Amino acid sequence: MKTLIFLPLLALSILITGKYSSHLKDTVDSNHKFYTDESDISKAIQGAWTSSETNEAGEKITITTIVMDGYLAETLYNEKTGAFVRTFGGSWAIDKNLFMIKIEFSSADSTAVGTTKEQLFDLKGDTILFEGSDKIWTRIDSGQEGDLNGAWLITGRKRDGNMVRRTPGDRKTMKILSSSRFQWIAFNTATGKFSGTGGGSYTAENGTYTEQIEFFSRDNSRVGAKLSFQYEVIENEWHHSGMSSKGAPIYEIWSPRIMPEKSNE
Repeated sequence: MKTLIFLPLLALSILITGKYSSHLKDTVDSNHKFYTDESDISKAIQGAWTSSETNEAGEKITITTIVMDGYLAETLYNEKTGAFVRTFGGSWAIDKNLFMIKIEFSSADSTAVGTTKEQLFDLKGDTILFEGSDKIWTRIDSGQEGDLNGAWLITGRKRDGNMVRRTPGDRKTMKILSSSRFQWIAFNTATGKFSGTGGGSYTAENGTYTEQIEFFSRDNSRVGAKLSFQYEVIENEWHHSGMSSKGAPIYEIWSPRIMPEKSNE
């Protein structure tokens, strides 16, 4: 059974170029080992990664990708102005040095949802190169530390004092966390509709979960805000409570997002 994982950076190159580079293939074949144990490469690739590019105005655009538990989310934003540029993500599969991503959401191109792309990569320590791209991706963290690292789906929300549970269908709100980065995304895999996203850095210590917002697709004025909540993991579910940015009390339950192959679905 093949382990599904994510590989960020690659996806961006795929969406931009959509073609292979024989030069990278030759380099990988001749100079670097193949990962024959998929569990090793799965662990090595997980965590948070970053790169950057320059837009037409000469401004630096930061790119961050979170790769955890078979899913990934990648976002481009202007760190200086707080402007959101775009995001995309989905699930990944790996075969030696070939990565495959199935797109589940894309703020820039809804027609990409449901498509699968492939690309060669070269992982060396804490850097990654992808075929067809001159970007160098560097590791932010390994994704191995913390109580909340992984991919989660919202499955419960308290309304009028009552906890309302639901099973995610085509409409999903996913939150994906590495050891230090977080991103939530609301999307519909059936229609391709992207509804919103936000993310940045976070800490989770002694029952307190604190987010530092670095991008928010719906409202750039939210960038820079710091929000703190209480958290507890009960029977493998994340109970998240506190006050929203608008001052309203919230209580949510997030369940681990399990790859179908792992849950035997």
